[in-house]
Amino acid sequence: MSRLLYRNPLRSPADLADWIGEGPVAVAETPTGVELSSSGGDDDGHWTLWCPEEFGDGIQISWDFTPVAEPGLAMIFFGATTVDGASIFDADAAPRTGAYPEYHSGDLRALHVSYFRRRWPDERALHTCNLRKAPGFHLVAQGADPLPSVGDVAEPYRVEVHKDGSHVEFAVDGLTLFAATDPADTGHPVGGGRIGFRQMAPLTARYSNLEVRTL
Repeated sequence: MSRLLYRNPLRSPADLADWIGEGPVAVAETPTGVELSSSGGDDDGHWTLWCPEEFGDGIQISWDFTPVAEPGLAMIFFGATTVDGASIFDADAAPRTGAYPEYHSGDLRALHVSYFRRRWPDERALHTCNLRKAPGFHLVAQGADPLPSVGDVAEPYRVEVHKDGSHVEFAVDGLTLFAATDPADTGHPVGGGRIGFRQMAPLTARYSNLEVRTL
């Protein structure tokens, strides 16, 4: 039977008080969840926001997501450790400031799904969600992204990641967008570790009802 490991309503900035931000993340309260955006003042103000808990393998991560203002991109990291298997906040870990190469080609070992990819013209022309593995920026899987542009959203959308050993599934509102295997030829397999939300500026999006459960 599935067991609840972590729950966060994400209703106010206080719910994120113990999360660890890297880059210029801005948090605002709304009646239906926290609204996250960049406080950097330009299109390069990208950020990552880490949950304070660490999780083992064999988990389901789910949350409500509503895009509010485009362009931009939303992403989730999971199973994040250093390449040596230490905490990403270990004293010996390389510093991170929100710049994307620090996460996909630095000293982090993790998987991440980028979804609601509307940052660049080619992403807006053909909507996909991508599973990548770090370090190395390896594209593991790709699926169609069913989320509409902001003008047509029906809030919120329930987003889910299943991570069980080398198997990963990603779904939106119960629709599975891909099922993939962490490839053995891309380095040490990703296991348990940290989860974190990431946005590329200037996206504004709303989050609520985060849960992490065992599978």
